[in-house]
Amino acid sequence: MLEDFLYAIQSFTRNKTRTFLSLLGIIIGVASVIVITSMGASSTKQVAQTFGTAGLDVVSINGGRLTRGRNAVLSFNETFREELFDNISGIKKIWYKNSLSATLGYNDLSSSVSCSAIETGYLEMYNLELQEGTFFNVTDNQEGTQKIILSSDVAQDFFPAGDAIGKKIMLVVGKVTFGFEIIGVLKEQTSGMENGSAYIPRGFYSKKIMPNPNADTVMVQAISNQIATQLVDIITNYCTEKSGNSYAVRVTSMQSMLNQMSEITNTMSMMLSAIAAISLLVGGIGIMNIMIVTVTERKQEIGIRKALGASPSDIRQQFLVESASITLIGGIIGVIIGIIISLCVEYIQKQVFVINIKACFVSFIFSVITGIFFGLNPASRAAKLDPVIALSGE
Repeated sequence: MLEDFLYAIQSFTRNKTRTFLSLLGIIIGVASVIVITSMGASSTKQVAQTFGTAGLDVVSINGGRLTRGRNAVLSFNETFREELFDNISGIKKIWYKNSLSATLGYNDLSSSVSCSAIETGYLEMYNLELQEGTFFNVTDNQEGTQKIILSSDVAQDFFPAGDAIGKKIMLVVGKVTFGFEIIGVLKEQTSGMENGSAYIPRGFYSKKIMPNPNADTVMVQAISNQIATQLVDIITNYCTEKSGNSYAVRVTSMQSMLNQMSEITNTMSMMLSAIAAISLLVGGIGIMNIMIVTVTERKQEIGIRKALGASPSDIRQQFLVESASITLIGGIIGVIIGIIISLCVEYIQKQVFVINIKACFVSFIFSVITGIFFGLNPASRAAKLDPVIALSGE
């Protein structure tokens, strides 16, 4: 077989143009599959990095359609918190949060911000870090102290010199103005879903801004990322049974969102790869056509080999090896070109480069199988040639 392979290489060098055209369909097909799958894998990783790893164990519960405000079917009060914790296993902790639109003011500066009233430990749960200052403690939440934590960009806007800690800043909610002491500034967040501008203790919100309010959002921390995905369905079913309304709540988790995005990306990559793989079949048909022509041109060579004692299986093997060699070389070149193109595209798009090794392997093997399959008919024709007719060259 090695001798047949070396002879095939010599044959390719004698017919460079024909060989190149035979390789082209295989190279394009393999390279297309590599590029598509690599970009899909890179996009998936990019999304995962954007979300980050913090918060993957958190499930968010919000009021569902037609259930907000006074007409809410379920109230996110302390009773709901206790019942949720008692009736559903796999829950580590439950936080309540309220969101409000407000205006921050300091001296002559003002800015509209999204403010969150949170409970102690909420920011730490998301692994948010402080650039300076401290987080809220238990007393801040219980007594409703007038303290505030700012995001890095808001703090930079109001205090470019970086001296925000200890300063008093005004928070205007509706027509009421409250004074808050800045106790912390968060580090700039490059990933994650928690990206509020300002945070105040929920205890203050419930006492001064909206007395005895229900929470807008319930954040359920699961004991693991895998459990968080399961909790989405479990909590949804629990709230549906409790309220008798299938739209009572909207339950989501970052982990389940990432899983869905990954599934969508993989499905799209597979569909596009299947389309790209059609060029492999087209290339295979081209190879079969070229090999039929080759068999016709080399009739005398086949006749001489048979006259010297070569069996039909030897002749068949020779042309099968030659056909497979074309796609083998095309597959290798296609993988290399596919990786290079993927590198260039993802460098331009500034994405993380990820090579789908499985796709490289599968597309390469498929290209070789294509060569064998489409080379089988010409090889069989060559094996069945009558030596006398072959030697006559007719």
